[in-house]
Amino acid sequence: MNLSERVPEPELMETVAQARAYAAADFSEPHDAFVARFRERFPEFRSGRVLDLGCGTADVTVRFARAYPDVRVDGIDGAPAMLDEGTQLVRTADLRDRVSLELVRLPSPSLNGAAYDAIVSNSLLHHLAEPGVLWDTVASTARAGAPVFVMDLCRPASTEVAEHLVDTYAAGESPVLRDDFYRSLCAAYTPDEVIGQLGAAGLERFRAERAGDRHILIWGES
Repeated sequence: MNLSERVPEPELMETVAQARAYAAADFSEPHDAFVARFRERFPEFRSGRVLDLGCGTADVTVRFARAYPDVRVDGIDGAPAMLDEGTQLVRTADLRDRVSLELVRLPSPSLNGAAYDAIVSNSLLHHLAEPGVLWDTVASTARAGAPVFVMDLCRPASTEVAEHLVDTYAAGESPVLRDDFYRSLCAAYTPDEVIGQLGAAGLERFRAERAGDRHILIWGES
């Protein structure tokens, strides 16, 4: 089936089964790539306060904190079950002094004027029925000139391609994760759609491009 239009999925991953499936999955390849791609685009960034939007089980949050020993990372997510897993990971990684996780659902006025030194987000955008929520949050929480880096799934051309991607990248994962991955691919935005979102948010200076066969990268300075 053609995927010329996205098929929305729930904004929050609220079940314990989902959270445990994501916590148990091996995301080392895409999540290490997330950190490496951030470093490539912002080689001079070294320290400061970082906001991780939609941190989920905090795997990216922890990897980012390990890669940048002089940063403090605040991760926020709207799903308590995901944060429960993330809190355990932060504790196991012995990063409680530099990583904090908080239950926050966007949009949240409590974040306005926070002036973070960098903002990152992995795989949040496709969950949002109103994508402007993400870009408005970026605009209201980043200090002037702060690096912003977002990686998300990119909607494939058809459900057949989506199924192939699931078989390629999640062959050994649980049925729960495989089903979520498929639904997320169908709910993802295309590069052209993201470029339109950025224009509507006044972020035309940001760049958006495909990366590989399943991701889109969006980055710029606030």
